[in-house]
Amino acid sequence: MNQIHVAGFPLDGRQLQAFQVLSKTGSFTETAKVLHLSQSAISHSMKALEENVGCRLIDRLGKRALLNQAGEQFLIRVESILQQMSEARAELRQLGQWGHGRLRVSATPTACQYLLPSVLREFKESFPKCSILIEPGDTPQAIDLLRNNRVDLALALEPPDEDRITFRPLFSDELKFIVSPLHPWARSGRVPREEISRQNYILYNKNSYTFRIIARYLSQESINLRSFLELGSMEAIKELVKLGLGVAILAPWIAQKEIEEGSLVARHLGRRKLKRRWGLAYWESRRLSLPEETFAGLCKSVSDNLPLHL
Repeated sequence: MNQIHVAGFPLDGRQLQAFQVLSKTGSFTETAKVLHLSQSAISHSMKALEENVGCRLIDRLGKRALLNQAGEQFLIRVESILQQMSEARAELRQLGQWGHGRLRVSATPTACQYLLPSVLREFKESFPKCSILIEPGDTPQAIDLLRNNRVDLALALEPPDEDRITFRPLFSDELKFIVSPLHPWARSGRVPREEISRQNYILYNKNSYTFRIIARYLSQESINLRSFLELGSMEAIKELVKLGLGVAILAPWIAQKEIEEGSLVARHLGRRKLKRRWGLAYWESRRLSLPEETFAGLCKSVSDNLPLHL
């Protein structure tokens, strides 16, 4: 039942429709025929409507039913309400059609730059009329957006201890030292443990989840970084490392082009590897729509082709 509230009283959408038809036919009998109802039902419906709005809307002149001044004024509102209801139904029907709907995703800057372009290109071919919203944010921000219902999916690193959130894994990567080809570690092919603390480091955003897991790993290895610069751009980090201004700790697939052309070199952090797991997060109890499932499948397909063993 459709109900509209006026002055605190609920109005039935069917009463409003009957009132609109009656304003055109001027007859309870004709209105009943149009709406496939009994004349008595129309009469009772109009009486209830007048009681709800608190004034008389219709003058009965013999067999004729004419709107009075209040009825004519009320009709303007009724037609607007019914028009909005009709448009709302049409929009909802459209959502059910193939290719329509929306996709709201939060993705880390790394995912936005290196994963999403290929995913979205394929996605738009399948759902050209689907509205897409991408909210960039590191993993903590992406999960907050998900919890606040501002996005439906979060393409991010696996969050620790998140209740009521499903995490669908896509791939795992390993963080490594990334250095200039002129750096001693690149030339020797090894990383002396005693030299790690002495280097200048160029690390990604201190508030990011990646920075946290790097800091935790180094602490567990009893390694303290004496000097580091933090940046919010992977591209800027790579450029500074190329110039020999420091050592980065990145996943090599992010620097695939530079490693393959020889402008950057990857070296292991140590015998104990530092791995991350990437995936899609969403509310545990929510069933993904067809566009969302398609997006998830494309993310997996693109992830499977990442150069994770550089």
